[in-house]
Amino acid sequence: MANPNSVGELRLDSFGNVRIAFAEAVSLSATGNAVANLAFATGGLTNGGAVANSGSVIVRKIVITSPVGSVSSGNVGIYTSSDGSAANLITANTALTVLSAAGRYLDIPITGAYGANTAISGSTTSALFVKVNTASGNANTVNINVYGDVINF
Repeated sequence: MANPNSVGELRLDSFGNVRIAFAEAVSLSATGNAVANLAFATGGLTNGGAVANSGSVIVRKIVITSPVGSVSSGNVGIYTSSDGSAANLITANTALTVLSAAGRYLDIPITGAYGANTAISGSTTSALFVKVNTASGNANTVNINVYGDVINF
């Protein structure tokens, strides 16, 4: 029988397709840039000043879950910068139409440069940022989970 501690001794870069960032109870009540910060591996990536000597991750998908209230009228985008610049978009701006009740989820594919063979480097950012393009009103919230591969920290 395998030693159950053997997995506990491994780090995220020892596994593939793991949750590399998350935010709980992200408010969709108002529009704005950087309404939530999704720090990689809970503490960010090493910034060595260049891609070659910084930590990096491959983002594979983003899953939005656990809607509180009907968030189906909301629209969000995920970015590598807090300014909401289209040049730093990780996912296409996404309507949350399927998130109309508890127990629903939405998989969002990665688009642009980061969906086509480009890893996110710690020299670029140590987190992703959520931009609410269209608010859903009230105190509606969702959980956002980012899955991918850790290349190194």
